[in-house]
Amino acid sequence: MSIKPFEDLTIQDNFIFQKVMRNKRICKQTIERLLDIDIKDIEYLEEEKTIDVRLDSKSVRLDVFVNDDEGTIFNIEMQTSKDMKELVKRARYYQSAIDIDSLEKGQHYSELNDVYVIFICTFEVYPDKLHKYDFKNVCLQNTCRHLNDGTHKIFLSTKGELDDISKPLKYFLDYIDGKEPEDSLMCEIDSEVHTIKQCDEWRRDYMTLAFEMDRKLKEGIEIGREEGREEGRTEGKVEAVIGMLKEKLSVEMISRITKLTVEQITEIGKMNALL
Repeated sequence: MSIKPFEDLTIQDNFIFQKVMRNKRICKQTIERLLDIDIKDIEYLEEEKTIDVRLDSKSVRLDVFVNDDEGTIFNIEMQTSKDMKELVKRARYYQSAIDIDSLEKGQHYSELNDVYVIFICTFEVYPDKLHKYDFKNVCLQNTCRHLNDGTHKIFLSTKGELDDISKPLKYFLDYIDGKEPEDSLMCEIDSEVHTIKQCDEWRRDYMTLAFEMDRKLKEGIEIGREEGREEGRTEGKVEAVIGMLKEKLSVEMISRITKLTVEQITEIGKMNALL
């Protein structure tokens, strides 16, 4: 896996998208456009927020994590992976992790903030070609009955084809998809992208990040190879034990030869109907 050169990065790349959304005015207007709402103000809860629900649980790193003046939390992410099955489950996990993180000990459940988990997808989300899929908890027996638990999971697709969204949102998704900016906000975002790519400090940040990713990738490959070698050695010992049991060698003798325990050898023998 090769790391994309800094010069080739676009708004679709998380590194650029996160930097653009650090511009408070752009971020606020983007949220308003994505959700067709008006917001008085936003506050950055934490840059590249990481949530550790428990020490032994999977961490959640949130790319753009802000709230508005009413406490509503917005998490926005750019998604280029086409694995919707995984993405849907990730949205569920993000929602749960944000809730646990935001509710302090002793607070009542009614104090939970409204939360929007928003994925901007650079691929076709579902075959019906919509640009926007907004999911809420609805009663199956009466779809007019909403749970109103304050949770929203939204998937936006740059590959939508139907006339199902506002023009400003269409301009945004078209720009993400690689088209030229068509209004003032898109021009401002495009200008911000160019500014970021001219910044030597952010270039160094990206190169450091790319180096770390490459190092972890190589470590993972080496660990995989080592595990493969160890698995091969184990399989070889199992085959040797089976052969020696067939030759009627004692379990104790086999243990001394293979360095496996008597219990391990006995288990191998039973699994292969030799003991």
